[in-house]
Order: sequence, then structure tokens, then C-alpha cells
Amino acid sequence: MKKGLFTGNEIVVKAAIQAGAQLMFGYPITPSTEILESFAEEAVSHPELRFIQTEDEISAGFGVIGAVLGGKKAFTATAGPGTVLMQDAISMAEAMRLPFVGIITQRGGPSTGTVIYSQQEVTLTCFGGNTEGLRFVYSPSNLQDVYDLTIAAFNSAWQYRFPAFLLTDGYLAKAKGEVRLHQPGYLASTKEILGKEETIVNIRNTYSTEEELFAVLKKNLADYQKIAKRVSRYRIYQKKRIDSLIFAHGSVASACLAACEAKDDLALFQPLTLRPFPRQAAKHWAKKAKKIFIVESSAGQFARLVKEALSGLPLNMIECQRPALGITPKEVLEWVR
Repeated sequence: MKKGLFTGNEIVVKAAIQAGAQLMFGYPITPSTEILESFAEEAVSHPELRFIQTEDEISAGFGVIGAVLGGKKAFTATAGPGTVLMQDAISMAEAMRLPFVGIITQRGGPSTGTVIYSQQEVTLTCFGGNTEGLRFVYSPSNLQDVYDLTIAAFNSAWQYRFPAFLLTDGYLAKAKGEVRLHQPGYLASTKEILGKEETIVNIRNTYSTEEELFAVLKKNLADYQKIAKRVSRYRIYQKKRIDSLIFAHGSVASACLAACEAKDDLALFQPLTLRPFPRQAAKHWAKKAKKIFIVESSAGQFARLVKEALSGLPLNMIECQRPALGITPKEVLEWVR
């Protein structure tokens, strides 16, 4: 294990290579561009790595699909309108059970609205496209999380054959700090998904009847539910008794953690996976609190996930929203008080 000072985008590249990434497809877009640049720099001194700057995000998404079909660990990185353009490829990867890995550095909408920060790509990343949202979506709140959860995204994608995403943002992408670079305890193996030339596997992406597609989706949904408990992750912070419990994810969770450290009866539930959401754990901790605060930098995208997870519980829930704006510990404490 070694430590070093890196930006969030640099950490993504370090983690991706540690996870076995061999190829990157991407198109420059703020605030994710440095991921493409850093991977290109790594490829100069490591000839086993390859990168392609595609003509757009559509090509980048389908480039990843082509590579993983050939048994290569490939990934892409994008943000905002690029995430929108990739939904066709992501939908295909989900339907075909392909280990598509994407890094999404959220930026504020509409479309090219702002280029640094938001939490407005939660719904798009979790449920975009004409699919059922059978994806793994990891949400880091600090630079160490970025490293650890990038590796987790590659591992879960290749182990369970569903698309996996690291949902970060411009604050984490540009921030610089100390990170422990460690060898992963587990590394999912790659395999030639289409098989060898003598034993080619046909993976369908088009169905003649609704009944055929229904049968495939029924199996995929059942598989996803079985996998959910193994993949879902969360972090809980409490000092003493819990009076109020905050639900927050990503960069906002870091601000909420600082607020909790200043108030003894305030606790934080941080889902590290938004898909699948750690429902059972969320309900367990929510029952201990008198009030629930849902804090986010969007207008309810995260709240919808939380409320779905906690449905059926008689809770006093208060939503604190600042779409596309950063949130400070002071503001969190003011809301709670």
C-alpha cells in the first residue's frame, strides 16, 4: 500500500488500472476530461493500455460494448449531456448483461447548464434509457471512496454482468488530497463473452415478440434482486443517541458528516450504492430516529430513492434541497435546528 496526492479524476485512472482496465473510450467533456487525459498519459508508458478519443459520447458508449464483448476490461467517463447520449449504449449493455463501466462526473442541467457541480444525474444514471434500471450505481463522498468504489464498480460489473457506474461530481473530480492506493483483495476475472471462434455465443439484442422479451426481463430482474444484497453498501455515523437522522450521498454526505460531528444527537445514513439501494439497513436506522432529513443538491431525485426505500414506515421526513448548489455543514445544522 502506498499513499499519494491526487485529484479525483487522477484517482479514477489509478483505480481503473488497478482493477484491470485495458481500454478507455471517451470524448472530452468537463468536468471529466482529465480522466481521458490521464489514461492517455498512462498508455504512453504502459503499452498494454489503449485509449480512443471518439467523435462523440455515442461512439464512446458503443466502443465500450465492442471491447467488453471481446473480453477486454473497458470503460468510459462523461458528464451531463454526454450521459444522456450514452443511454442507448447503456440500455443495450443492460439488456445484454454486459459489464459496461462508466464514470459519471455530474454537472448542472439543463444540458450544458453549468460544468462543475450538481447531483442532477441521479435518475438518469440509475434509470435512464428504455430499461428497468438493472445497474450498479456507486456514490463516493470523498477521494478515498473514489478509489475504492471505482474498483468495486469494475468488480461488480464483471462478476455479475450488469452495467456499473461511479456517480461522482465536479467537486470530487477537481479536489486534490491524500489517497491510499492499495491492491484490491478481489479482482473479477475477464472472459471472452462471445466465446472463441469455434464456440461463438449469440447474445440477442432484438426480440420478435413481447413474450420473448418478457421472459428475458423476468430472469434479469430475478437475478438482480438476488445480487442486490451482496452489492449494496452503506455507511452509518452516530455519536450517541439518535434524535435526527440525515440521508445524504456523494459530496453532500461529507458536509452532513461534518454537521453530525458538531451535534451529538445527529446521525448520518450514507448509501454508497444508489442502485441497488440498501433498503433493509435504511429502514433499520430510520426506525431509531424521531426525524428524517433528506439533504441533496437536486430537487428530489435522491429523495425519491429514500422515500421508496422507507415506504410503509410512519416517519417525519423533511426534504432539504439546493439544486445544483453545494451544501455546507453550517447550512445542514441550520436546517436541522
